[in-house]
Amino acid sequence: MKGRKARGQILYPRHIAVIMDGNGRWAKKRLLPRGAGHRAGLKRMLELTEHAFLSGARYLTLYALSAENLQRPKEELDGLYALFRDYFSGNVSTLIKKGIRLKVIGDMSLLPPDIVELIANGERETAAGKGGLLILAIAYGARQEIVAAVNRAVSAGRAVDEAQFSSLLKTDGVPDPDLLIRTGKEQRLSNFLLWQSAYTELYFSDKMFPDFTSADFDRAVSDFLERDRRYGKLTPESEVII
Repeated sequence: MKGRKARGQILYPRHIAVIMDGNGRWAKKRLLPRGAGHRAGLKRMLELTEHAFLSGARYLTLYALSAENLQRPKEELDGLYALFRDYFSGNVSTLIKKGIRLKVIGDMSLLPPDIVELIANGERETAAGKGGLLILAIAYGARQEIVAAVNRAVSAGRAVDEAQFSSLLKTDGVPDPDLLIRTGKEQRLSNFLLWQSAYTELYFSDKMFPDFTSADFDRAVSDFLERDRRYGKLTPESEVII
């Protein structure tokens, strides 16, 4: 699915962000431990990552672990950390083969040192990738990111405009998301890319993330392609008086 054309331009969203919500509820419904839901979510994440880049996305940002999630029980966090270790140990080579560059955003000081090292290695080893950028938000919080950017500007003793402020964020150099998908039935941003999503199109799915298939992903993109993104302005069609 490469997108349709309108007014001579391909409209497939260049940057797609996904809040991968519902893993725990997916497991609970099946009388399984929450860890089983996270494992199923990781499998789905791998499938959708490949599908998104093959379909035409150039940037994909996935909300893997929020800063607030770090308050969850130790047993659940240990299971998540084990999945991160498996992911960075076993999938970086796949990203290299596909030419996908890896970037992780979040507060690395909140993560176990060995995971931080695996992340650094993954970013370094995929740095030459030209086929797309995969951004994983781990131990990430948008409010924390904004406060840190403000403090950097204050420490430098300078006022900043919007573009300069954007350069102080962890997504510096990355275009804002065109489309943000949230699974799991909830309809909120949950402290994810608050600054970057000011004009992002939002799509909410009732499906839990492990059940959110490539076909569901394509439906979200098709919905996006039907929208009229005006950024507060008038389009030529809206100015026509009937």
